[in-house]
Amino acid sequence: MELGQTLFKVVIKSLSPKELVRIHVPKPLDRNDGTFLMRYRMYETVSEGLKIEVLYGDEHVAQSPYILKGPVYHEYCECPEEDPQAWQKTLSCPTKEPQIAKDFASFPSINLQQMLNEVPKRFGDERGAIVHYTILNNRVYRRSLGKYTDFKMFSDEILLSLARKVLLPDIEFYINLGDWPLEHRKVNETPGPLPVISWCGSLDSRDVILPTYDITHSTLEAMRGVTNDLLSIQGNTGPSWINKTEKAFFRGRDSREERLQLVQLSKENPELLDAGITGYFFFQEKEKELGKAKLIGFFDFFKYKYQVNVDGTVAAYRYPYLMLGDSLVLKQDSTYYEHFYVALKPWKHYVPIKRNLSDLLEKVKWAKENDEEAKKIAKEGQLAARELLQPHRVYCYYYRVLQKYAERQSSRPEIRDGMELVPQPDDNTSLCQCHREGPFREEL
Repeated sequence: MELGQTLFKVVIKSLSPKELVRIHVPKPLDRNDGTFLMRYRMYETVSEGLKIEVLYGDEHVAQSPYILKGPVYHEYCECPEEDPQAWQKTLSCPTKEPQIAKDFASFPSINLQQMLNEVPKRFGDERGAIVHYTILNNRVYRRSLGKYTDFKMFSDEILLSLARKVLLPDIEFYINLGDWPLEHRKVNETPGPLPVISWCGSLDSRDVILPTYDITHSTLEAMRGVTNDLLSIQGNTGPSWINKTEKAFFRGRDSREERLQLVQLSKENPELLDAGITGYFFFQEKEKELGKAKLIGFFDFFKYKYQVNVDGTVAAYRYPYLMLGDSLVLKQDSTYYEHFYVALKPWKHYVPIKRNLSDLLEKVKWAKENDEEAKKIAKEGQLAARELLQPHRVYCYYYRVLQKYAERQSSRPEIRDGMELVPQPDDNTSLCQCHREGPFREEL
């Protein structure tokens, strides 16, 4: 990779000359802070291990060559580690996940019979988006409840991917594939809340939260089915801080009224804010008044120094991508959250703005007048996101949720009527070749 006059090269090969293995090694990603991300994808397993050479010209850099002792498995190898504790230790999984502890505090025990009786009636009607899963002997079974369950391809694939890597607990549960969290019963009510698993949480609901389908898809399909994944974003963060345009920036659909307010504010204050709606669905009557903005590549967002994060139908799933850039994120106060928000603090990792956006312009002015402090907050947010959203952290999080759920389940899971086995895919079959470009459904 060329960096000014610097030329880096990464070579990955099997430790044993007898083991021939195909390995895709794209160029390292320059994160513009002296660090680089090196990625690779294997298409076969190696028994002895891998040798990773990082070269500057013909000279080794730092501690190169690096040795990964085998066996090193490719993604589609059905080679689960039978000791989950050993697997978690290998991945350096955190010993504590505050959001998981918070979610399960409402559920000291889980009554499976109550779930079977109530979930289909309450949430599984024709307009529902619920999928009923059983994992038994490390095999995944499911049945769909309701009409809107196409996004089960994401939950299917992460569960199958986990089952190829580690022995999963026997467990029976329901996943909500819709945008909104479902369980609004309070803990002290009778009957009490049910532990439905969802991708987005809210302050007035009791759902157990997993990483969003978007983060999940990005993790599974990095270097294959998506281009704007959580890793590639880090090598495409636009100009350096000093050369970014000193404005707040937003592009997105009309999925919340505050987004329309943003456009109006932008028209009135073009020196502070560049905001546009790229597609009208909810407020089509406003298009003539506010206009429609051209789509812009996500990497180009980072030409601007400040990014405005406003909810869509629920939490805006662009937020992790914005945090991984090196712009300052101005985050709207929200009742919605994703699995990692609990680790982020206002004024340390992002600048908070009021729900009604009444202080947005004031916060942009503050950032312009306090450039060093704004830059520091942007960097702290970026470093936190890099740590929290690494691929192994996503796998760890999924496993821990399943583990905690299984520990609380009162009776043995079963393969219910109407359930079908979710087969492991053929090697190297893409998760969803026909799916949308980039990682965004709710753009965003």
